[in-house]
Amino acid sequence: MIRLHHVPQSRSMRTLWLLHELGVEFEVQEWPFDKTLRSKDYLALNPAGRVPALEIDGRVMWETGAITEYLCERFSQPGLGRAPGDAERADWLIWVHFAETLSQHGAALTQQHVALYDDAMRSAIVMKLEAKRVEKCYGAVEARLTGREHLLDGGFSAADISVGQAIYMTRHFARIEPFGGLTGWYARITDRPAFKAALPKEGSKRLYSQEFYEPWDG
Repeated sequence: MIRLHHVPQSRSMRTLWLLHELGVEFEVQEWPFDKTLRSKDYLALNPAGRVPALEIDGRVMWETGAITEYLCERFSQPGLGRAPGDAERADWLIWVHFAETLSQHGAALTQQHVALYDDAMRSAIVMKLEAKRVEKCYGAVEARLTGREHLLDGGFSAADISVGQAIYMTRHFARIEPFGGLTGWYARITDRPAFKAALPKEGSKRLYSQEFYEPWDG
């Protein structure tokens, strides 16, 4: 039995997308983006009170990078992972975990734009700095994609899933359109059925209520 504990439009979407790509049987338990994640029941699954938590093989895993590595090794889906000894293993690991660099900036922006309800708590400076850091990350992805259809020469992999999902979040705060290579790649990977299956379902409460959050001037 595989059960994913998931908040729509959060990091756990990364694992949900990967599970759909793997084509394995699993179930999803949705949680709201609120104090429920600090409940005793949920903290027993993930002591940090964050998603994802993945029940698999009689245990619970958290941290998307670790989950991605484990699932790709556990199911050995051709193309999604890169096994130890593979010539692309190092690059695969770099990009799988680079997603968390993007996600950290995205989380800071989500906090500033979405989670803080009192304008007195927001910081226009933090918003601008974090958006610029996201754009620097976009530049790194753009450079990597020069002459490539995907992040690895061997084709679509879990590295594209990890970085692509992080950009799904950060594009709410920093536009991808100035980066032509990244924009084309993002369009290709988000046209995949597994990505579409990982989007919020009808009636699910969304983390982001709008497509883009304009910079806040205070």
